[in-house]
Amino acid sequence: MKTRTLPLVAALLLAPLTAMAETAAAVDKGDTAWLLTSTALVILMTIPGLALFYGGMVRSKNVLSVLMQVFLTFCVIAIAWAVYGYSLAFTAGNAFVGGADRLFMSGLTVESIAATFSKGVYVPEMAYFVFQLTFACITPCLIVGAFAERLKFSAVLVFLLFWFTFSYVPVAHMVWFWAGPDAYTDAEAGAAAGAMAGFIFQKGALDFAGGTVVHINSGIAGLVGAIFAGRRVGYGRAPMPPHNLPMVMIGASLLWVGWFGFNVGSNLEANGLAAQVFANTLLATASAAVAWSFAEWIWRGTPTVLGAASGAVAGLVAITPACGWVGPMGAIAIGVIAGLLCLAAVTKLKARFGYDDSLDVFGVHCVGGIVGSLLTAVFCSPSLGGTGVYDYVANAVAPYSIGGQLVAQLWGVGVTILWSGAVSVAGYALVRALIGLRVSEDEEREGLDTRSHGESAYT
Repeated sequence: MKTRTLPLVAALLLAPLTAMAETAAAVDKGDTAWLLTSTALVILMTIPGLALFYGGMVRSKNVLSVLMQVFLTFCVIAIAWAVYGYSLAFTAGNAFVGGADRLFMSGLTVESIAATFSKGVYVPEMAYFVFQLTFACITPCLIVGAFAERLKFSAVLVFLLFWFTFSYVPVAHMVWFWAGPDAYTDAEAGAAAGAMAGFIFQKGALDFAGGTVVHINSGIAGLVGAIFAGRRVGYGRAPMPPHNLPMVMIGASLLWVGWFGFNVGSNLEANGLAAQVFANTLLATASAAVAWSFAEWIWRGTPTVLGAASGAVAGLVAITPACGWVGPMGAIAIGVIAGLLCLAAVTKLKARFGYDDSLDVFGVHCVGGIVGSLLTAVFCSPSLGGTGVYDYVANAVAPYSIGGQLVAQLWGVGVTILWSGAVSVAGYALVRALIGLRVSEDEEREGLDTRSHGESAYT
């Protein structure tokens, strides 16, 4: 029988292996310490990192509204993750959604353990739960930037909870749920384990830390939201520059630091590959910031702080799906390509179609996620310095085909776009029908800080 080729040990996040938990291989304290540290770093990415990055880019009359939307979304989704999100994403169910084994965190104790990507290596399931919680929380927060400065606070919270439930959770299950490496003992067992994995995982798509689950998923939701919300009052006629560029740079820098938890923590183990993921994340981000800045310099005549910060985020996004699969030179190439293409998306593409994506969620996160996901197939190749793809049954790296892997990556990108797009249309339409999406024109002109929250950022 031909063995099914499966991703390398540090490829994808996974479900808890409760069946083997009770035979109790000891967890490594170093792996556990790094996973908990990474969890704290991803929280830093969101609050305050993303909040400050977005807050600095809006007008001064709306800065508190963006900070509040990010902060409260994080809190609401954290609770939803504990109640049902984790169970539906990371327990066995079907190819599209998990089951009820961990509803209300049932059975999740300090003794339960979760598999990593090496056979016989485990981490505490509670550490895995909180690490994945931070991913679930930051993803809806990213969407906020697309419709910033014009939506009702209640509409934001209701939509994002709906979207989390019906888009984030199923896509996470489809991309990241599998039986774990110890299930692949022989060809027959490997086939059975593969059949219970998530739909996109079964297609062989590689996503180390969230190119599809986080960035393409949220980027499409942002684009749909910008279209549903309509343009801001005065968009295209009145200037709407960022009100605080130092805040933008501080936020981008915190995102960069926190992203090491996001990407390197996704390795789940503190080993040599984790160090390579760290290097890839650093180099791709730097190269994207340089590419964006120099392209802007040539195009506009001056490099800008906003451009450098945006380029860095584009690089972070693009390397996310690839960071455990490519070598450092591949990471630099991905960063350069992403920096240039995301710059084109937020300038030319947005101008061409006229949608008001306030803070360029689609142009940076969706476009960057697509670029990174597709280029993963190219630079994963061992001939280009990548890791190749690991066959857990044979316990060896399998022969690699760029073309074959590109088809798998297209499955991941395409399914995520269609799924998130459909859920987003349904969610925005439902919220609009029930409570309305936008504030009144008078409220928008005055600013959401005072009208929605009764406060002012600057006095």
